[in-house]
Amino acid sequence: MFSDKVRIFSGSSNPKLAENIAAELGIGLGKIKVSRFKSGEIYVHYEETIRNCDVFLVQSFSHPINDHFVELLVMIDAAKRASARTVNIVVPYYGYARQERKAAPREPISAKMLADVLSTVGATRVVTIDLHAPAIQGFFNIPVDHLTGLDLISDYLKLKDIPNPVVVSPDAGRASTAEKLANYLDAPFAIMIKKRPAHNESIITHVIGDVEGQTPIIIEDLIDTGTTIVNVVEGLKERGAHDVYVCATHPLFSGPALQRLDHPNIKEVVVTDSIALPDNRSDRFTVLSVAPILAETVRIIIEGGSISTLFKNAGI
Repeated sequence: MFSDKVRIFSGSSNPKLAENIAAELGIGLGKIKVSRFKSGEIYVHYEETIRNCDVFLVQSFSHPINDHFVELLVMIDAAKRASARTVNIVVPYYGYARQERKAAPREPISAKMLADVLSTVGATRVVTIDLHAPAIQGFFNIPVDHLTGLDLISDYLKLKDIPNPVVVSPDAGRASTAEKLANYLDAPFAIMIKKRPAHNESIITHVIGDVEGQTPIIIEDLIDTGTTIVNVVEGLKERGAHDVYVCATHPLFSGPALQRLDHPNIKEVVVTDSIALPDNRSDRFTVLSVAPILAETVRIIIEGGSISTLFKNAGI
């Protein structure tokens, strides 16, 4: 029987995912009141005892990211002051991760700042999925369990038996992920070379690899506005590729991204539920659940074992 000293609570970013994690573990979702004063200040009250319990707080840093971040801080503080034994934060999508280094003078390293604040407030462990930069794990002085949605996506694609696939990395930074997926699908891979004139803008300059007459599978860690993906799709079509599959772990989908990705040359968009999506999306979007892997991670944290056993590639 799973420990009766485990409590799972949801912030307001993705309650459905938290419910599914709890259901996978065979326990109920913890009762918590999260509200806001007229001034916008956040109020949290745990409506059940958590003294000497291992508390898991599920909160993605999705839009509105700053509200969700502060909400999590208040939840951590309340749990710590209620004498929780451990306060484990489950952050499927870790925001500000694209600000993990200084690309120009006088810029912040915001991903490090968030890590410092979470640790200082009282988090004792972080569980997250597909960080934009894996080195962010080193920003924390507490344990970090870094999971991946790649196995989930690759299994789904394998079942589709896509003809003449070629795995495409939209930039050099995703090349290692594209190579892993290509090896699993026994497919070639290609890399797009692009330049960024501004944030959320990109121009495709070169393609390394053969895509003509192939079915591209674009693999990303996240999709924000969708502008870059559409540019990549159109660049691939110009080079003689068939309609494209687009895959990503984190569907930020800012602004008109859902409409942008409902593109005639995109066959399917495959994402996970690390971020809650609206129900009024088109049939072009397929959502895979990360609840089972997160639930098994919680079980391993409580009962012991190796997180790496959850992955096809134990070196992840």
